[in-house]
Amino acid sequence: MYNILISFAIGLIAGTLAALSPLGLWGGFFVFVLVTVAAIFFATRIVMKRVTAIMDVVQKDLQANHPEKAIKVLETALVYAPWQVYLKGQIRSQIGMIHFLRRDFSTAFEFLKEGFIRNWPAMGMLAVTYMKKNKSSLMIDTFEKAVSANKKEPMLWNLYAYCLEETGQHGKAIEVMEKGLKKTGGNDILNANLVLLREGKKMKMKEWGELWYQFHLEKTGNLVKEQTRAMQGRRKIPMR
Repeated sequence: MYNILISFAIGLIAGTLAALSPLGLWGGFFVFVLVTVAAIFFATRIVMKRVTAIMDVVQKDLQANHPEKAIKVLETALVYAPWQVYLKGQIRSQIGMIHFLRRDFSTAFEFLKEGFIRNWPAMGMLAVTYMKKNKSSLMIDTFEKAVSANKKEPMLWNLYAYCLEETGQHGKAIEVMEKGLKKTGGNDILNANLVLLREGKKMKMKEWGELWYQFHLEKTGNLVKEQTRAMQGRRKIPMR
């Protein structure tokens, strides 16, 4: 990334000059590390401040139900991708989620598959897409990556188990739910659905509210209201 390379170069120059001074080699090394770290910090801060301003506009567009405009604004943030680690994946995840929520699944897939692993809703949408494509192994691989990076998200574990159940992997679905309860430290909905799963009954995914509706897996009822709420900027891009 540009900010790291530029910061390294600045630190190297400063360290070299310091090493040639009375500070000597060790002094030069200390200056190199100090200047490099400081340069990375300030460069990252500048870039993220600009990106955050863009994201604020995106949130307003989504809240005003202007998804097309939000996508165009998001695309302008890609100019900063070479400057910040993981930024491209975060932006593509967000764009993919908007397309997915609008049921433009083919377009969403192209963005989601290059998304950010820490954005668990986007990873969940990608896994659901693989399930609908009858690519069970890719679905499982995607979920495994998602839960490894988002261990404390109970809904993600439940979604994983739901998709396993839908693809005829009942035993594995129970194992995933049990593991999810341990990793999250316990969750009432997760626990209740595990009981239902063990009894051979259908899990009550509606208990998750809009977190569930955004994945377009509900087969009954009018979900337009819930899906619109999910689209209207309730979740900002995780900058981690």
